[in-house]
Amino acid sequence: MTSLKESAIDPRQILPIEDLKRLNERSNLKGGLQLLGHLAVMAGSGYLWATQRGQWAIALPALIIYGFSLASMFAAVHECVHRTAFASNRLNAGVGWVAGVLSFYNSTFYRRYHKWHHRYTQIPGKDPELEEPKPTTFQEYLWRVSGLPWWWGKVKGHWRVATGNMAEMPYIPEAAYGEVRRSTWLQLGVYAIAIGLSVVAHQPWFLLYWLLPLAVGQPILRLILLAEHTGCSHEDNPLTNTRTTLTTWPIKLLMWNMPFHAEHHLYPSIPFHQLAAAHGQLASKFAYVASGYVQVNRSIIANLGQAAP
Repeated sequence: MTSLKESAIDPRQILPIEDLKRLNERSNLKGGLQLLGHLAVMAGSGYLWATQRGQWAIALPALIIYGFSLASMFAAVHECVHRTAFASNRLNAGVGWVAGVLSFYNSTFYRRYHKWHHRYTQIPGKDPELEEPKPTTFQEYLWRVSGLPWWWGKVKGHWRVATGNMAEMPYIPEAAYGEVRRSTWLQLGVYAIAIGLSVVAHQPWFLLYWLLPLAVGQPILRLILLAEHTGCSHEDNPLTNTRTTLTTWPIKLLMWNMPFHAEHHLYPSIPFHQLAAAHGQLASKFAYVASGYVQVNRSIIANLGQAAP
């Protein structure tokens, strides 16, 4: 953990305006190359999973990579709802929605939900991410990392939205109810068509190429996302309430540089392809910069049950 001294200035004014303007530049080309890279990993690992199931030394690693490439499409959703994946807002909207279908998120809903998370990061009673309590025992940690609570939350959440039961979701304005509901029904319709095709063809396609792989990849994503804020301060200070985790290139690729999470929370307008550069200028300002996800999760386990700072 880096040391942090109280600053008299707004943390969001650390970067000079000219530097921020340069870092804020969005790019359809860089967004497109990032998306193609992610899809290439998905296609390659998916092909091996589909064709090498008799060779488990190949098929099992392929399943894990394919599953994580599906689960980490959430990172594409995240970047697109910030409208920083591409310079084109149409591309952000379209790619974000399709990525949500692949990862079982709805981008139309998530854009509103995530806006509140940024507005009220780590503020109890306001940050919607805190509605799911952080684990306080090792059993709760394993349960959280398994992904099973996430599956139940997603099924329940999609159903609540689809049936118009959004009164207890303050981050969804009433004016957006119709749009969010239609988007969710359309997404559920895609799943229904995929299931129907599998049934008609008497093939386990939906199970083998989406449900099972996503379930396999989800624990990896849970380990990564748990590191973003767990153990950080419960206060409105982006220098102390979010953690950046230094990690390997493959993880940064499939997570669209989300491991530079403190930089992202401090300046949400900076696109994924500029976060590494932002880290070079900002790293010394953050209270929590970890040297890997193994280290972070070991620390989380060691401090289970302790009050947040």
